[in-house]
Amino acid sequence: MEKASALSSVEDTSRITDNAIAVAAIAILILSYCVNAMDRTLFPLILADVRKEFGFTLPQAGLMSTVFTIGMTLAGIPTGYLMSRFTRKTVIQVGIFIYSATTIITVVATAFTDMLFYRAITGVGEAMQLTALLAVFSSYFSRYRAAGVGILNYAYAGGAFIGPWLGGRLLVDYGTWRAPMIIYGLLGFLMMVLIAAVVRPGLSETNTVRQPDQRISAGGVATLKNLNTIVLAILSIIFGLALYGYLGMYPTFLREQLHYAPAEAGRVMSIYGLGVLVSVISGWLGDRFSPRLVLGTSFLLASAIAAMLFNGPAGFATQAGFSLALGAIFSGTIFVNLAACHVKSVSADLSGRASGLFVTSVYGSATIAGYLIGAIVGVSDWTVAGNIQLVLLCLIGAAISLLLKPERMAKRSD
Repeated sequence: MEKASALSSVEDTSRITDNAIAVAAIAILILSYCVNAMDRTLFPLILADVRKEFGFTLPQAGLMSTVFTIGMTLAGIPTGYLMSRFTRKTVIQVGIFIYSATTIITVVATAFTDMLFYRAITGVGEAMQLTALLAVFSSYFSRYRAAGVGILNYAYAGGAFIGPWLGGRLLVDYGTWRAPMIIYGLLGFLMMVLIAAVVRPGLSETNTVRQPDQRISAGGVATLKNLNTIVLAILSIIFGLALYGYLGMYPTFLREQLHYAPAEAGRVMSIYGLGVLVSVISGWLGDRFSPRLVLGTSFLLASAIAAMLFNGPAGFATQAGFSLALGAIFSGTIFVNLAACHVKSVSADLSGRASGLFVTSVYGSATIAGYLIGAIVGVSDWTVAGNIQLVLLCLIGAAISLLLKPERMAKRSD
């Protein structure tokens, strides 16, 4: 009897320890994506300084701001296949190394061409990390995949808030755009060390449910060639154009059109990041309600907010409020539910490839988003550019969302 009790006590202690390690590992993975988001949101903030030093035109600056998405486009689908040969943990670490190293190398660029190349390679690493993380979180939280992605997206909220704010402070303190680039790159290397020390393969590679009631998700088709995946890919392309039209060039709009100081522009972009805090709630809604309703309504709201952003008052409070709302809709709702729906549309063994397709679709269109909005501004003005690339595209996205077939997606077994 005493032996059985002792054995039970040891098992309880071991279970508590394993759970604590799992929580720590999840926290480290979230923090690592936070650094990814910080790195991604930094360059648009310092773009005006880079443009001034190198003499880039506005379309060139727009391309420079979003060119990292070329790397994300090229790496998205291949990373899905890569995860079938290597552990997700390894893929995450390699991705972090690539984007951290090239972020630091960017500071030694001498002209448009080599800087463009460095920024593009940065996206390869970011795509590798994001694709693997989406697979990890959608598998680990398989009952509530959208909510699981929402938890991961909190990292983006943190990074999108801290990144511009800290970047603005470092820009002022050091007097050079190179300082925040070097510091952010070093933070990435620190994340690699923490992941190596804390994250166990049992967590990152799991494809089973770790929920108390053991209900699982079932359904989805056994091929990427299906109606839902095609519609979601189109929506992801539209979303990438709108999202990175905003993220890539909105700070330049604030500084050059509305004449905001760097610190003010950084605060507005940080407030955008706070909107992402709705991710878990919006993910839960996506798990509960039809994706046609959730995505369709979200695209409509994004269109309305973007219209006010580029056509409304220029005051700090107004721009910050609209940016907060757009952050909640764009990165807090549409991103989360598009990513989750891509995974829900296929069987579990295709989750990695579905995540890769999502990353490729979003960032493939994002590749030209900054250049496109910069070119439209060049022949018209910021208002027209915002109305075309954000307002109109989001309206089209709302209409296309109606083509989704929720009954063909994976569902929870209750």
